[in-house]
Amino acid sequence: MTSSSILIKNGVVVDTEPEPVVLGRVDVRVEHGVIAEVGPGLPEEPGAEVIDATGRIVLPGFVDTHRHTWQAGIRAVAPDIAFDGYLRRILTELAPRHRPQDVYAGNLAGALECLDAGITTLLDWSHIQFSPGHTDAAVRALRESGVRAVFGYCYGGEPDGLTKETVRVHDLLSGTPGLVTMAVAALGPEIVGEERALEEWRVAAELGLPVTAHLGGHGPESAAQGLAFLESNGLLATPTTFVHALHYTDEELKRIAAAGGAASLAPVDEMNLGLGYPATGRLRAAGIPTGLGADTVVCAPGDMFSLMRAVHLLERGRPGGAGLGFTTRDALRMATIEGAEVLGLADVIGSLRPGKQADLMLLRTDTLGMAVAHDPIGAVVLNADTSSVDTVLVAGRVVKRGGQLLHHDLTAVLATLAESAGVVMSA
Repeated sequence: MTSSSILIKNGVVVDTEPEPVVLGRVDVRVEHGVIAEVGPGLPEEPGAEVIDATGRIVLPGFVDTHRHTWQAGIRAVAPDIAFDGYLRRILTELAPRHRPQDVYAGNLAGALECLDAGITTLLDWSHIQFSPGHTDAAVRALRESGVRAVFGYCYGGEPDGLTKETVRVHDLLSGTPGLVTMAVAALGPEIVGEERALEEWRVAAELGLPVTAHLGGHGPESAAQGLAFLESNGLLATPTTFVHALHYTDEELKRIAAAGGAASLAPVDEMNLGLGYPATGRLRAAGIPTGLGADTVVCAPGDMFSLMRAVHLLERGRPGGAGLGFTTRDALRMATIEGAEVLGLADVIGSLRPGKQADLMLLRTDTLGMAVAHDPIGAVVLNADTSSVDTVLVAGRVVKRGGQLLHHDLTAVLATLAESAGVVMSA
């Protein structure tokens, strides 16, 4: 039974708003799923559950701003592939083999993988929507997992059904309020024709939904043409996340910032697929909120620790010391409150501000890899890994405790995923 009141005591607390800071040994009180109070020596109230965070770092849950969650069943199928090969092998060959039950298996396992690694919110960029059955399976898995998710719906049926089916999915999600909300995952002007792109942004605007699209990752000419198309058609009035925004000029970045655009980087995936060098410092210097995403586990890790380390290394490793101003605090901010800004959820999650949803995690420091961490933020970014994640809460509900996920039969989940993967790979 979940208590409506939780008191987290004795941990070293790290907040992230407006910038990451170590608050020290203070307590966090959660009431009815919401952060009620953060401070030293908070009293234990009758009936409250007390979580002893001794030897733990307490901080907001991670926010993954771009993940193709359905691909959990084809993990590491193409670890050294380039982008053209990814399009051919994953999207042309393997994706169409997925039945609705395979999408369910991948999305459930992928969402639980997030929770296990301290990712409490994800943008599921779902381009496996070949039928309403595929869509319903993806949504059901997200809901059952217990993760907070923005379901990025990318229509995959006949051209004349995009608006109708997008409206149906919107009604499905808005009809039963919960942890899963919606965005339009647009193929956009750099991937499909302008007519489809116009319809994607139009239906998003009509439904009051944000758009997330792969923009700026296919070379400077494509990036410039795509941005000009969005601007000339007034599409940036709709909140838009530019995924893989690698190839814009500084002047173009200023225009994106002025329009209120956001960005999502997948540093491991972008380098591995040959898309380009992550434009982390330039994006953030332009005033564009920039989050991190695992993107795809077919050729990249699925945890935020790996992504923070990658973006930290790549930015600080720029020639001539150009990126040495980027710090571990910047990396943690991108993984938490800045990621929440990208998803339009900064007033809901991403920090420990009272009134926000209690999406939290506790990281172990009583291990050889985390012991005697003089800078807790530095240790989170450079030393912690998924084995450090001891406890996770989403909306005040404990979904992981003592290093073990709760509420799901993981043996059954993994067996179903393995069976699904066998079918997909042998089809």
